[in-house]
Amino acid sequence: MTDLKKQDFYEYVNGDWIKTAVIPADKPATGGFQDLVEGIDQRLINELNQMSQNELAIPENRMQDAVKFYQLARDYDTRNQLADEPIADLLKRIAALSSFEELNHQLSNWIKEGLPLPFYFFVMPDMKNATEHALYLNPTSLILPDKTYYEDGHPKAEKLLQVFFEMSVKLLQKFGRTLPEAETIAEQALAFDKAIAPHVLSAEESADYTKAYNPKKLTEVATYSEQLDFVKVIGELVAVPLEQVIVTEPAYFEALDEIMNEENLPLLKSWMYIQTILAYTSYLSEDLRQLGGTYRRFLSGIDEAMSQEKAAYHLTLGEFGQVIGLYYGQKYFGDQAKQDVQHMVHTMIDVYKERLSTKEWLSPATREKAIVKLNNIGVHVGYPDRIPAVYDLFITQTAEEGGTLVSNVRHFSRLAREARFAKIKQAVDRNEWSMAACTVNAYYSGMMNVIVFPAAILQQPFYSVEQSASANYGGIGAVIAHEISHAFDNNGAKFDEFGNLNNWWSEEDLAHFNQLAEAMIAEFDGLEIAGGKVNGKLTVSENIADAGGLSCALEAAKKEADVSLDDFFTNWAKIWRTKAKEQYQQLLLSVDVHGPAKLRANIQLQNLADFHEFYGIETEDAMYRAPENRVEIW
Repeated sequence: MTDLKKQDFYEYVNGDWIKTAVIPADKPATGGFQDLVEGIDQRLINELNQMSQNELAIPENRMQDAVKFYQLARDYDTRNQLADEPIADLLKRIAALSSFEELNHQLSNWIKEGLPLPFYFFVMPDMKNATEHALYLNPTSLILPDKTYYEDGHPKAEKLLQVFFEMSVKLLQKFGRTLPEAETIAEQALAFDKAIAPHVLSAEESADYTKAYNPKKLTEVATYSEQLDFVKVIGELVAVPLEQVIVTEPAYFEALDEIMNEENLPLLKSWMYIQTILAYTSYLSEDLRQLGGTYRRFLSGIDEAMSQEKAAYHLTLGEFGQVIGLYYGQKYFGDQAKQDVQHMVHTMIDVYKERLSTKEWLSPATREKAIVKLNNIGVHVGYPDRIPAVYDLFITQTAEEGGTLVSNVRHFSRLAREARFAKIKQAVDRNEWSMAACTVNAYYSGMMNVIVFPAAILQQPFYSVEQSASANYGGIGAVIAHEISHAFDNNGAKFDEFGNLNNWWSEEDLAHFNQLAEAMIAEFDGLEIAGGKVNGKLTVSENIADAGGLSCALEAAKKEADVSLDDFFTNWAKIWRTKAKEQYQQLLLSVDVHGPAKLRANIQLQNLADFHEFYGIETEDAMYRAPENRVEIW
């Protein structure tokens, strides 16, 4: 009889679950991550509902304004009555544009309001001076998921564009346009999008995000457009003098005059008109909310829109994420769990130090600098000590005070942008989180050299005080080590202990590391799944982090007195269990830097000698990989 665990370990652990798992109608997938999200969402929805009915249940903090906002979001009667009125002024402003000169006069205000443009500014730490915030200039997003979809003969592009076109025409008619007008606007919007596509980077090209660091003097940025005065608008957005802007994709901006010119002005206006509508449909009437999500749902294979209640919650989370996250973390994340997870983090860092000391291909100088980087990693577990100060400005104006859902959103959006622009040249706070504590995820920031583990992910199947230590190491332990590994993946390894983009490697060590990274690319590249193929270059950084995370977590688990390798390997496979629509899986293959869940589980196990030995994997077994073909970096 075939031993399934030797043929397909992921299927061995998750097969029975996959047979009975049901993908929710409003989602493209279900599984370990998604089930946690669903449970947390429902818990917080219930609490917001209780607070809405009983003011005494609301904590005396920013949650009061979050609840008021949630009440506005749930008031679909008012939203239906207002219909498209809350953004009528924005659309009128776009329709009235007759020249680039007019756009120039209002450009800074346009940017602060978040109105669509073929580019946008954002603020984050300077990659080469990570103690200060810098201004970045980036291209807009495409309508199709990736640049590669615009290539001749792409099997999905034509149908996707048809769905987008039909949705746009119906929306425009809802906004008072005749059918011929609506079709013209939609056609022009798609034509403008097509003009952008040749000049932007693909997901694969963007995966090496350090290549986005291209400082340009203001005099150079000024030459990007004959139509727009970039120097003037930067001066109006930023209160301090700037000598440079970091341009993420210089080739795009060098071609900007081919995209933004007098001939294309009608196309640009139509594109801005459609993009503005789509940015707000989820805040408007129920029929507009349903219609505005058509393309996104089709893209991922989602059967129906979220319930009104859940949609209102997600809108609230979008505005008050850190507020709600802090409430969640303080209420549901205990001290015992925090101490236990912090212990695991420091154990994993110590394991990493030991592993670095045994890597014979690392020179002593490079090894020493890697350990210095490890010693300087900031560790954040559960929830932050405080939320960003901008939330103190988010005072929800209720309906009785003349506020609407959209008026509050527009106000908060502007406040948030102004607060971000005010950070330019200011010191970076390494203790500020960029993820809410109620988010089922974790992250490493190369520019801050910090790892963050929100409370939401610190529960089963990833972690539980009721699970064995080995199961926890196979779950959250591997996640922790994964994030540490990002400090030494093909992107993170380029940043030093302070978060600066700075090569601290010897030339020989870096060349050897790049060879190992190429082996990881080759291990995944071209693997077939869900009717598509894995792009090894796109997913290399996450695969390196998975490999390092799993092997380091295994070593840590083996140090425990009650080690159970079966618990460890089983929970590793369990956390990746996923059942997803094929459309969604194919979308992720095109744009996601993470590999497919099943391959993340199985391929990394095949790289481990302990896995082969413990389960007696032999050459004839599908899970077998010859020692010389196993990829080990960290």
